[in-house]
Order: sequence, then C-alpha cells, then structure tokens
Amino acid sequence: MLETDLKQQLVERFHKVNGDHPMTDADDVYVSAQFVVLEELCAVHGRDVDTVRRLMLGQRLPLPGYLRSDGAEMVPADLFALVDGADGVDLLEAWFTAHWADSITGKAEWNSYLSGQYVCLRSVTPSTIQRKNYLTAAIGAAANEPDAGSAQWSARLHALIDELDTLEPAFTAYDRLRFGGPTSRDTCIDDMRARFPRP
Repeated sequence: MLETDLKQQLVERFHKVNGDHPMTDADDVYVSAQFVVLEELCAVHGRDVDTVRRLMLGQRLPLPGYLRSDGAEMVPADLFALVDGADGVDLLEAWFTAHWADSITGKAEWNSYLSGQYVCLRSVTPSTIQRKNYLTAAIGAAANEPDAGSAQWSARLHALIDELDTLEPAFTAYDRLRFGGPTSRDTCIDDMRARFPRP
C-alpha cells in the first residue's frame, strides 16, 4: 500500500473519531509546542512510519492526538515508551489492560487510549490515567463533603487541584470543539480555583 494511501486512511479514521473541526493558527502553535510530527519521531527511534501507521489503523497503537492544519500527524514524544515497557507492540494491549483489576474497565481504557484523545495528559500511562480519573472524581465530589468550606477541606481540595494541574497540559480551542464542551482543566482546575479561592 502506498504511503499516501496509508496517510489518507489515517486522516479519515482521525476525522471519524474526532469530527471535522478546523485547526486555527493558535491551535497549530500549541500542538507544535506539545507534540511531535510522526515522521520525525519515527526517524529518531528508527521506526518505519508506514509500519506505525498500519499499527494505528489496526488498533494496536493510538491514533495521532492531532492533525495540524498542514496535515502533519502530531503524536506525543513518548509514543513508543509504552511499547518498550510492554516488551513490544504484540504484548502492549495485555500489558496495558492488566493495570486494571476489572477487565471491562481495562478494555474501555485501552479503547480510549487507541483513540488518541488522551491529550489531557502530559504523559499517557496506565498510572497517569488512573490518577487523573481519581483526581477529577475527587475534585468533582469535594463540594458535597461534610466539612466543605473549612480550612482543612480547602487545603485538601487545592492539593488535589494542584496535582491535577501537574498532570494536564493547557489544552487548545480545538479540544473544546471535538469534545463538545469544556475540558477537565476548565471544570476541575480553572473553574474550581475561581469558585473556591485559596484562603
């Protein structure tokens, strides 16, 4: 299969998953600062870009996180780190899903990982996914805690928010289009800090 055919198939799969939203100049600047071009990453790691595209299309590696407006497939710099940690792409799914005690949850997280939409984490690993899920749930539930509003409660809340802040990047306007609303940074970090200022 020709490289252009593989790349076009990947573009089509990306739009099927994310919708067809325009990337602005500001989106491109953000993505270029946070992610790397697939071809460049493959060159650095000695990997064949067409083989990697086939793995993405075969749902064995995640789709690119973004398509820049010039068509560049943008991926995280540590895209191959999990493959190495699992001792190869053939073992990646089993290694990944084994991090969840519940196989149904593990499979659901694997499918989310393959979508390429885990752009909500600076580094995507099973442990950071689990931690982000814990933190967003805890922050969301904080207002209903019995001691809500107390100094101790505020300290706990802001410790959770600060930790989530270290895990999550800034996001860009394109993310709010494809996710159909505010990001977890909007709701769990920025909004919560505005709603419950530090004492």
